[in-house]
Amino acid sequence: MMAAGGGAGSARSVAWGASALLVAALLLSAPSATEAYDSLDPNGNITIKWDVMQWTPDGYVAVVTMFNYQQFRHIQAPGWQLGWTWAKKEVIWSMVGAQTTEQGDCSKFKGNPPHCCKKDPTIVDLLPGTPYNMQIANCCKAGVINTFNQDPLNAASSFQISVGLAGTTNKTVKLPKNFTLKAPGPGYTCGRAMIVRPTKFFTNDGRRATQALMTWNVTCTYSQFLAQKTPTCCVSLSSFYNDTIVNCPTCSCGCQNNGTSPGSCVNENSPYLQSAIDGPGKWTGQPLVQCTSHMCPIRIHWHVKLNYKEYWRVKVTITNFNYRMNYTQWNLVIQHPNFNNITQLFSFNYKPLTPYGGRINDTAMFWGVKFYNDLLMQAGPLGNAQSELLLRKDSMAFTFDKGWAFPHRVYFNGDNCVMPPPDAYPWLPNASPLTKQPLTLPLLAFWIVLATFLAYA
Repeated sequence: MMAAGGGAGSARSVAWGASALLVAALLLSAPSATEAYDSLDPNGNITIKWDVMQWTPDGYVAVVTMFNYQQFRHIQAPGWQLGWTWAKKEVIWSMVGAQTTEQGDCSKFKGNPPHCCKKDPTIVDLLPGTPYNMQIANCCKAGVINTFNQDPLNAASSFQISVGLAGTTNKTVKLPKNFTLKAPGPGYTCGRAMIVRPTKFFTNDGRRATQALMTWNVTCTYSQFLAQKTPTCCVSLSSFYNDTIVNCPTCSCGCQNNGTSPGSCVNENSPYLQSAIDGPGKWTGQPLVQCTSHMCPIRIHWHVKLNYKEYWRVKVTITNFNYRMNYTQWNLVIQHPNFNNITQLFSFNYKPLTPYGGRINDTAMFWGVKFYNDLLMQAGPLGNAQSELLLRKDSMAFTFDKGWAFPHRVYFNGDNCVMPPPDAYPWLPNASPLTKQPLTLPLLAFWIVLATFLAYA
């Protein structure tokens, strides 16, 4: 009996140990809470490609290109900052199309010093108007990279770098590590550099191909949780069939009485408005928003405007409450089940997004018309952009009941906006709580009165 009990105990111990190992393996393989994943853009990333084009006596010359493969998230002013840590004691002799923010200590070099001697350099793009002899293709845009959907010709940024005190062959080159990408603040997490098949370059006539001597890639993904502690936009709702305007939830992006960030908002009619705009945060990009109940820099308003026999019309308004920010090349992503029947659009560009492999078309990307409303001005009379959508009704699904006419999700410049709670959506008049009383009692009273009348007639 003791042997049997011991055997059972051993079996239980082995089973418990196996279970513990399985749980540990699952925990270790599970994604972290800040891992970047967006169901509307599951494969979105920024890929940094290093192409070694030439060996030099003490290193190499490479062309570094950042490709924005995100569908609706771009890098806006003041632009990207790219950093890494050298594996050995490399230096940057020269750069074309970009520059480092600091030179570092180059005192050990005699004659012409390197462009940068720091172990962990930070690279920034050059400004438009840079002399041609300091430019290469896809450079000098002040660090702005557009989305591939909006502007594929400007969805990449490049620079050339000459590296010294490095390896001079494929075998001796050590890849940089600890890549960082700020756009312009935090939010991106970069993986390790991975050697890939050398890039091929084709002549204009396509009859000859050359290739890089060596190529490695770095992939960076975005997380809104890392980018900022609070949301940056919110959504308000209204409709023609209900007088109620559902405002953005209170404190969606912060609260006015937050003592940790005094001076973060200013009233629209304040006599000190201009001095507040020109305050210390002007050059650091610190937002200065109009004092509101939601405290968001951006508000998206969705208004169900009209109802026709076969169509219905929606008005979308984007309002900028940030006094220190003009949004260049802004974009808006909205998810709604009737977007497969968009018939006409006014004053916005539009492209359907199919994050589910084309099986469901319920997500749309909107952006401004060039030279008309592609620049969303800072808070004030001109700080808004609006459009109207005409949608054909789907006889199998269309309804104004239970908030169906309002969007499921809204993104502005790639950041998820705060939605009102579903129970706050504007109700149909015949679906409001005051009109949900059953007809049983009125009908019963009618029949009682009628029976009484007939009895005494």
